[in-house]
Amino acid sequence: MPISDLRALHAVIGQAIDEIEKVYAAQNPPLEYPSLDVPYYSSQKHSAEIERAEELKLDPAVFGAANQIVAACGQLTATVHKPFFQLVEIMNGSNIVALFHFVEQTHIPEILREAGPEGLSTKDIAAKITELRATVPGAKVVDIDPTKIGHVLRLLATYHWVREVRPDVFTNNRLTALIDSGKSVEALKAAPQKKYDETDGVAAFAGMAGDEVFKLMSTLSQWLLEGGLATNATNGLPLGLAFDTPLKYYHWLEEPGNEWRLTRFGHAMNGTRYWEVAENIISGFPWNDLAKDSVVIDIGGGIGSVSVILSQAYPHLKFVVEDRAPVVAIAREAWGSKHAELFDSGRVSFHAQDFFDEHQPFELAGVGTVTHPSVFLARAVAHNWPDKDVKVMLSILRRAAGPNTKLLLVDNLLPYACVDDKTGIDSTSEGAVRSLVPEGSPLLPNLGKASANGYILDISMLGLFDAKERTYREMDALTQSAGWKITSVKRAVGSLWAYTTAVPI
Repeated sequence: MPISDLRALHAVIGQAIDEIEKVYAAQNPPLEYPSLDVPYYSSQKHSAEIERAEELKLDPAVFGAANQIVAACGQLTATVHKPFFQLVEIMNGSNIVALFHFVEQTHIPEILREAGPEGLSTKDIAAKITELRATVPGAKVVDIDPTKIGHVLRLLATYHWVREVRPDVFTNNRLTALIDSGKSVEALKAAPQKKYDETDGVAAFAGMAGDEVFKLMSTLSQWLLEGGLATNATNGLPLGLAFDTPLKYYHWLEEPGNEWRLTRFGHAMNGTRYWEVAENIISGFPWNDLAKDSVVIDIGGGIGSVSVILSQAYPHLKFVVEDRAPVVAIAREAWGSKHAELFDSGRVSFHAQDFFDEHQPFELAGVGTVTHPSVFLARAVAHNWPDKDVKVMLSILRRAAGPNTKLLLVDNLLPYACVDDKTGIDSTSEGAVRSLVPEGSPLLPNLGKASANGYILDISMLGLFDAKERTYREMDALTQSAGWKITSVKRAVGSLWAYTTAVPI
């Protein structure tokens, strides 16, 4: 790569920092960009200035500039870093996942939060872990070597996920704070099984990703080579190789002995809302155009995280969260006392319905019999299933739809890693984009590292379900095969998530 290309990437970073500085300087009073070294705990109250500085990170101009920085830094690193060192990081990335899972399971973020900014020694961290482990039924309590704790946390500090403030003394930073449940150490001692209750779900997501997802992904290559590469794999799933089960993931979660995993999964799905900006789902569809008491059915909606957000923004609508009976049974309890007014008023309710069974009319308090809802909302549902199963699901919804029913699919629409000239599809389509970067930009057309989470999720879906995140072309063909026609696509600010509206045909 010529030096001029390196300088072009450097210029992208500088210009993006200028954009961020402009937004923060324009505030009254001017604000500083949040520091990596200072934890931000979502469970705590903060000053108006800190909250505003946090909110501004999601401002479209700031978010877009941040993506430019991440993309450019990733491309620069790939260019100048020694290739073998990059290979070592990639091939040993499982080390990071394993350590993250250990840190979350031993409640180190919560321990360090209570220790404060001065941090805690590895000896004291080990003692706290021992205290907490003693309260977990069946947990093996050992004499922990503090130096091992130091080696674990030092690697994470090298990746900026914790701070080593003095030799063998560690404290949380902004990133560690993300996986803090907000529970006190005493609360975790008293009821470790309730760690994720009434939380934002991010710690639960880390726990799930480091447990069953990590284990089954270790078998992905074997599965692919032994039949998984077929259009419709006939050799089971990586889950079966990892856990010796013929079941699919959701059915496996409902097996005796997996109750805690099922509960954690519900909380983890609540945590995945951070893939999007809340305002995106709020503005991703013309909800205000729906009449009072219009019914929105949240297909496969888990414990109702998205419906809660939408109900708060659009109190004139009725949201019905549909999922399998075991999920519906724990949904209300998972929220504890939070959002009680939404559930008690019926603005958000739960209904047991498997989306592979024919959709049946049901009674809804204050509305009557619901036969044809105004909207079928399916957020992060289609990506859990291979095309043949999504076609079945969408066909069932098509048969349950009235002439005015809308289908809103909320999933990633993955762009190509090259310029897409849209050959073979309607060139006016909003779904297919030529590039996510301006003409002449040195960045990858899909924004490279800044978009990596979408492609990582894509392969996670492959491992979990033999499924995928889809390109626009794939989504367009799939919906049409099930009797729906895409009428609009609204792409989320700063991410690959898209809000795809379709109507019956």
